[in-house]
Amino acid sequence: MKAGDALPPLEIPVTRTLIVAGAIASRDYQDVHHDVELAKEKGSPDIFMNILTTNGLVGRYITDHFGPSAVLRSVKIRLGAPNYPGDTMVLTGSVEEIARTPEGTTATVRVLGANAIGRHVTGTVKVTVPDAAAGGAA
Repeated sequence: MKAGDALPPLEIPVTRTLIVAGAIASRDYQDVHHDVELAKEKGSPDIFMNILTTNGLVGRYITDHFGPSAVLRSVKIRLGAPNYPGDTMVLTGSVEEIARTPEGTTATVRVLGANAIGRHVTGTVKVTVPDAAAGGAA
């Protein structure tokens, strides 16, 4: 891996099940993540994904790419356009920086996630790949 490397895109279908299950799994019981009528009363056209689900999907994107020995060091994200049911979010990433650490090789990866209405998530992830696994990182 080297600075400038692009990660392959990951398409994630945004389903009602994903939105509701992600909210429940993260113990986020806000009605806008599971109740269509209450979400509409609050001005949203539908339920929408919470930030904790997005955070988990960003983490999955990175660890799927760098492998099972990869360790997430930090995930810093910002939300933009909501993820509504029936859309697809496409995650893309690029390695911005590489650093050697006692634990292995640490990459700083810029991540973007877009859907049909715009950028859903932007951020950076620091991930360390132990030296023994670094040669096998995609």
